[in-house]
Amino acid sequence: MNPVPEGSQISVEIEDGLHKLIIPQPSGGVARFFAAAFLTVWLVGWAFGWVSAYRGLTASGDQSGGFMLFWLVGWSIGGIFALAFLFRLARPSQPETLILSRPNLIYDTGLAPLKLSGYGNAQIKTLKMLFDKRQRLEFDATQLRTLALREHEAGSRLTIDVGHKRLELGAGATDPEREWLHATLTDKYRF
Repeated sequence: MNPVPEGSQISVEIEDGLHKLIIPQPSGGVARFFAAAFLTVWLVGWAFGWVSAYRGLTASGDQSGGFMLFWLVGWSIGGIFALAFLFRLARPSQPETLILSRPNLIYDTGLAPLKLSGYGNAQIKTLKMLFDKRQRLEFDATQLRTLALREHEAGSRLTIDVGHKRLELGAGATDPEREWLHATLTDKYRF
C-alpha cells in the first residue's frame, strides 16, 4: 500500500489482517453550536406555548376548541421537527471507513456533521442531511470497476456507481487524499 500523503488526516489500521482506512469527517463549524443553543432556548418557549394551548383546550367552556386543537397539532409537529434538528446538530460525527477485504470492499459512510449553509440547493441539502443514516455497504468487482476520480468545480470527487446511484467516497478528504484513495483502491483491486 502506498504511504498516506504527508499531513493527511486519514489513518490506516490493520484489523484481522485487513487494512482499514479511516477518513475523518470535516468540521461542522462553530455556527452549529450557536444554532443548537438558540434552538434549545426556542424549545423552552415552545414548551410553554404548548402547555398553555393544551390548558386552553382542556379548560371547560372554551368556545375556540377547534382552532386550539388545530393549532396544537401544528405546534406539536413543529416542535418534533425542531427536536430532530437539535438532535442532529448535537450528534457527534463518525468517520468514513473503508475495509480492504477480498474480493469486496466494505464501506461505512459514517455520519457527517450537519452543516448550516446558504440558500436554495444548500438548504435542500441541509434538510436531506437531517435524516441521513449511517450505512454499511459492500462493493463487488462490478461496482468497483465504476470507481472514478472526477473533476468538479469545487475540486475532485471520488465516486462509485451502485445501481442507479452514484456515491461519493471520501467527501471529507482533500484532493490529494482522494487521489491517494483512488490509487490505493485501484492498485488493491486491479481494475
